Parts: sequence; C-alpha cells; structure tokens
Amino acid sequence: MFNSISGTITAKFPKQVFIENNGIEWDICIPDSNLDMLGPVGGEGKVYTYLQHTDMLMCLYGFASADERSVFLDLLKVDGVGPKGAIKIMSSVNSATLMDVLEREDLSSLEKIPGVGKKTAGKMMLALKGKLKISETISVPRSASSPYSDVVLSLSSMGYDKKLVEQKIAELVEEFSKDPQFDSKTQKEKEDLLFRRAIVSLV
Repeated sequence: MFNSISGTITAKFPKQVFIENNGIEWDICIPDSNLDMLGPVGGEGKVYTYLQHTDMLMCLYGFASADERSVFLDLLKVDGVGPKGAIKIMSSVNSATLMDVLEREDLSSLEKIPGVGKKTAGKMMLALKGKLKISETISVPRSASSPYSDVVLSLSSMGYDKKLVEQKIAELVEEFSKDPQFDSKTQKEKEDLLFRRAIVSLV
C-alpha cells in the first residue's frame, strides 16, 4: 500500500485537499491544522496517507507529516473515535497542544474540543496519556499563552482561527503582565478576563 502522495496542490477546502499526480487528482480528507502546513494552491505538496476501506466506502486521509499521521492512528485506538472523529479533533487542536493537555491530565480542556465531550475525554486520557507518538519535530508549546490553553480552545471551538487566537492571547498576556492587579487574580479570573478581551478584539 502507498505511504504518501506527492504532487501539485490543485485546491484546498476545509478538511479537504486535492493533489494532482501524473494525471490523477486525489481527493484527500485532511485535518484543518495539517492543511495549514501544506504549501499554497499551485505549489508542490506531500501528504502521508491512510486508506479507510470498508464494504460501504473508501476514503483517503492525508497528513502533513508521518508524526501527524501517527497521532491520527493513536486517536483511532480510542473506543468510539473513528476516522472522521479523529479528523475533527485534529482540526480543532494541534497535536502538540493535544499532547500537552493529555500530559497535564486536563480533562476540562479535552471536553471542550468539538466532537469529544466528557465520556470520550475520559477514554482519551486513559488510552493516550503518555503514549502519543510524537517526535521532537513537533514541540509542545511553552509560550506565554500556554497556561491559558483553555481560553484558546474555547475560542477556537467558537469558530475563531486558532492561530489568530493564540497570537491575540499572547499579546494580551504580555499587556496584562505589566499590571500588578492581574498577577493578584486567580487563574479563573485571569482566564475570564482574557476570554472577554479576546472576543472584543477578534470580532
């Protein structure tokens, strides 16, 4: 079976990319987070593949790296998470953040990921904590916004672009770090303040 497909990126859509190779245009389902890692339409691209083949359907999934595909395969080990569910999860949160949430046993953040919920979050924690196959090429975020991953996940689940959210939260954290009153607040108070200010800025 083929391991990857390389060719010209002919189109990009949410959770979908078209790649033409030797006269064949492949229709590939891909997480939104991975879609951003590929080059622009008209350029060359490579995706690592996974073929789902059942009596009812055949679907080709693609990923920007072998590590990202490994995360997808690990998610499939979670009871109740199928290929479509794994793609939805990976579209809502990048692999490094997912690993960070799992390592911190942050169930509340897991539950906020679209398509997860309380029951699946518990299964993910049990099945994947300390087991995600991510190499050093995917680093766990340690930026100023990392303590506020709950805020980022909440805003992302509302439809805001995750990269823009992370950038805005980092800017707000830097701004508030100059205010002594911010440091005196509880973690929840800080998160609530950041959430409110970010929504105003992102509208």
